[in-house]
Amino acid sequence: MASTSVSAGSYERMGMRVQKIINSPTAQKAKAALIFRLPDEPVDEWEQLLEEIDENDNVTLAYRDDGGVQIFWVVPKED
Repeated sequence: MASTSVSAGSYERMGMRVQKIINSPTAQKAKAALIFRLPDEPVDEWEQLLEEIDENDNVTLAYRDDGGVQIFWVVPKED
């Protein structure tokens, strides 16, 4: 693994922060969440996180002019 433990730690913290936002009751009810990169979070790690989120089926990312990213998702119906 090429990344240093420092960047892995910051990436993990950023991922946990975003996960808390997505898992909040308000976001779960709306099936949407608005996230922003914090000033101390590296841009490349932020972009990597967004790419990983976007790889999920039934997830849509909308990039806003203010720098925020709106995440929408749908829960597929069981057959």
